[in-house]
Amino acid sequence: QVQLVESGGGLLQAGGSLRLSCAAPGRTFSLFSMGWFRQAPGKEREFVATISWSGDKTNYTDSVKGRFAISRDNAKNTVYLQMNDLKPEDTAVYLCAARRGRQPSTVPSMYDHWGRGTQVTVSS
Repeated sequence: QVQLVESGGGLLQAGGSLRLSCAAPGRTFSLFSMGWFRQAPGKEREFVATISWSGDKTNYTDSVKGRFAISRDNAKNTVYLQMNDLKPEDTAVYLCAARRGRQPSTVPSMYDHWGRGTQVTVSS
């Protein structure tokens, strides 16, 4: 079982920035593609960003393109989500997920392991 631990969430005003981290203590990230997803109250879990196992391929949902950046440091077993120019509609629980293999996916059911999430709340 791969344990994922997210951190970095918080409460902030629109236009601010946060950097989320997802760590897998004692595990090697290099075998996994990684994704960030989010879930707002009453809504389905949605894809935010993905990154391939080597970090050379990234993908973003349209609403965050140009504002968010996903990256990973395999030496530290950590994946990051830099979020800039945050908007109230970005408010959600942000979860990271790991999928064994080189190809990431935008589909939540394709992921094998999930963290518990970190809350991001953006006020207007």
